[in-house]
Amino acid sequence: MRITVKYFAIVREAIGRSEEHLDLPEASTAGDAIDSIARAYPAVERLTSILMVMVNQEYASRGQVLRAGDELALIPPVSGGAGARFFRVQRDVIDPRMVERVVAGAEVGGIVTFSGTVRDRARGKAVIALDYEAYEPVAENMLARIGDEVHTRWGVDRVAIVHRIGRLPVGEISVVISAAAAHRAAAFDACEYAIDRIKVLVPIWKKEFYADGSHWVGTEAEYQRESSDPRLD
Repeated sequence: MRITVKYFAIVREAIGRSEEHLDLPEASTAGDAIDSIARAYPAVERLTSILMVMVNQEYASRGQVLRAGDELALIPPVSGGAGARFFRVQRDVIDPRMVERVVAGAEVGGIVTFSGTVRDRARGKAVIALDYEAYEPVAENMLARIGDEVHTRWGVDRVAIVHRIGRLPVGEISVVISAAAAHRAAAFDACEYAIDRIKVLVPIWKKEFYADGSHWVGTEAEYQRESSDPRLD
């Protein structure tokens, strides 16, 4: 089947055209189309993690199945007015520099970026990998809520948060937060607040894998409560 693909801004510049036709197998998804475009244009591959998708001029998920004649638009982050906000849960590798570009602006005096990575030890054991699971639509909404809280507390309206899901090896980046402000103190405060709130508010779960087993992080308190409950004796 054949679809029409539209490119804008940084993607258009990377590809060198604003529109083209793309032939795909039947029942291909928007994500399949993006993968095909990235293979054809290596300069676009590093941008795919921050792109939003529109199908027939409506925002869509990457899992949306395409039909012949559809129009697929690849939408880079949009900066409107004085603010730039971007919140995403994704399986793709996160590029911190791309997240920073979302919040950059002429009025910005400082950009603070926090990158959380998978460490090699936890609970006294050697960690070989983590697996992140999320209630994805709600998780993205909660990330946006954190952005609202950051704006209310510090007036920071340039903030981007991207969190990965799926299995990640040691050393891989799991989350990136970028905050930009006229003065550095607000940007530092915003990043620190955001990572703390993610751990409390956002429905993303982490499972640690060791050579001799695995463990869902955050379950300790519940297990301890159950083991001390006299009704369980």
